[in-house]
Amino acid sequence: MADDSFTTFTLSIENAIAWVTFDYPPVNIQGLPMLADLNKLADRLEPDRDVKVVVFKSAHPEIFVAHADTNFLKDMSTTAVSRDQVELLDLQTTLERVSRLPQATIAQIEGFARGGGHEFALACDMRFAARGKARFMQMEVGMGILPCGGGASRMARQIGLGRALEIILSAEDFDADQAEAYGTINKALDADRIAAHVAALAERIARFPADLIQACKETVYASIDLPIADALKDEAYWLYQAMSKTPAQKRFQYADDNGAQFDMDNQRAWNDLVISIQDVT
Repeated sequence: MADDSFTTFTLSIENAIAWVTFDYPPVNIQGLPMLADLNKLADRLEPDRDVKVVVFKSAHPEIFVAHADTNFLKDMSTTAVSRDQVELLDLQTTLERVSRLPQATIAQIEGFARGGGHEFALACDMRFAARGKARFMQMEVGMGILPCGGGASRMARQIGLGRALEIILSAEDFDADQAEAYGTINKALDADRIAAHVAALAERIARFPADLIQACKETVYASIDLPIADALKDEAYWLYQAMSKTPAQKRFQYADDNGAQFDMDNQRAWNDLVISIQDVT
């Protein structure tokens, strides 16, 4: 099912996967129209329990998502304000909505993702990049500002303080293999393999219950900021939420009835078993 009601990307939903393809010539600039579209997309997806995975990619052969539109900042006050007067920027609040979607979100990066485009990718749950095509950069320091779409905050949480500061303060390009080594992406893939890899991963995740996907996301994200005792309690909380909405008990009973727990063949076949047992509802 295709939806062309957006200005900066197209949306197609099939088999519980939403495919969002950025297509905003000439360079997929991250301006107010794109933020408006992303908020409209969030309005649609936040209550949707049928869509389980969202894949973001680009129709542009060289660009994933470009930097944030400089018009965001040209009219910004040059007078410093106190902390109690600060309000979040539109870019920050929009990318936080992307990050908090209940679906699993995947960025399929086959071109430049610099500045705000890189920050958009960091707001997704998972990122895969094409060798020879993807390039990343946080150039803000050279412009006299700092990453202001959650880039500094999310990057430090994902890859550590030193590496995040290296990327931000050097303002240098880095490629897919470097990004994998840094930890800013999950995996670098050859350009002819990335689409199949992302599709297979999205299809696998889409087999699992929607409420369970959300519970896993909530637990993992909470663990970043909480002390271990609180994180474990949050983990238990989301377990109960998932158990109340998924057929977990029926699947455990099925496994017991069929001796699966103590079957050595099943121990060797868990990769396929977790998919086949999805039919037990």
